[in-house]
Amino acid sequence: MPQSTFIVTIKDIRDSQWFSNLTTIIIIVYASVLGFKTLDEAAQPYGNILHIFDWIITVYFIIEIAIKMAAEDKWTHFFKSGWNNFDFFIVAVTLIPLENSSFAAIARLMRVFRILRLFTARPELKRIIDMLIRAIPSIIDIVILMFIIFYIYAIIGSFIFQDMPSGLWNDFLVSMLTLFRILTFEDWTDVMYEAMEVYPWAWVYFVSFVIIAAFVFFNLFVAVIIGEMQKLQEADMKQEIHEDHEKIDLLLKEVQELKELIRQQKP
Repeated sequence: MPQSTFIVTIKDIRDSQWFSNLTTIIIIVYASVLGFKTLDEAAQPYGNILHIFDWIITVYFIIEIAIKMAAEDKWTHFFKSGWNNFDFFIVAVTLIPLENSSFAAIARLMRVFRILRLFTARPELKRIIDMLIRAIPSIIDIVILMFIIFYIYAIIGSFIFQDMPSGLWNDFLVSMLTLFRILTFEDWTDVMYEAMEVYPWAWVYFVSFVIIAAFVFFNLFVAVIIGEMQKLQEADMKQEIHEDHEKIDLLLKEVQELKELIRQQKP
């Protein structure tokens, strides 16, 4: 088989949906096997089979990486993608022979990270992760603003409710943990009612914190993620429009060439 045809075939395999689906299925099955291994009594009779299966998965991942490298014009181009580097690192680390050494626990832990390759096996998941990465700067700003609110409420709560018998407001750090408990709605009304027994107006403190921290900031997180999704969709639409324009320009060029060819053939 000529090399050019071989490369085209490799690229078709890399870009095919069935190859992506096969990798996804294998990773999901592998994740299930890892979970089954934690059941010592149930998994013990199948130890050899599970070990063989683990090596089969390893061989498949090596072949998959090799296919992706061979599909590039130059194999070094494979490492220009951050996702490809992630795949290569996960596969390479799990090949290090640490099973019979003092680092066996680390080796088993690294095999768990193979499940993360599900992100790269599914383009849809990669898009979601890329979207979340793009949203990190905005999320950091929201977290900073949220920390300021926590800080203010923690100081106020520690100052006012410090004598509560539960000890939930003894100092600034404990107050921060208490506020986090309120944010997660973990029996937060019990904390409020305890404070209201001494300070009947304490509900204003707790209700205002829940409204600001839980409702407002939660909606801010959602708004940021939705905004990034819209930006991603708009970028995809612009890319599709650009590709359509290129196809139209190519067709017009071919039509113009045909017209010129017809004119030249006329007597």
